[in-house]
Amino acid sequence: MVESNRARITAFALTNRLPLMGEFKPMAEAGGLMSYGPNQVAMWERTAFYVDKILKGASPANLPVEQPAKFELTVNLKAARALSPLPTL
Repeated sequence: MVESNRARITAFALTNRLPLMGEFKPMAEAGGLMSYGPNQVAMWERTAFYVDKILKGASPANLPVEQPAKFELTVNLKAARALSPLPTL
């Protein structure tokens, strides 16, 4: 629900001068201050790996559970400048 409404959420945060942090990069790209979380593309690639194994006959119960291995920090400098109390040069 948050991802589908990220434009409204970021607009509200910027209008009210609130720093907004999200879990995935699109939140920072939409106008949030920053995001930190697992790399979505890397997670999708691992999902494809599991789908391939299952389609080839592996039992899902026998496949190991993985945690994300790649994380990314994204800082939106435009939003940081908008939130800054100091005048920009």
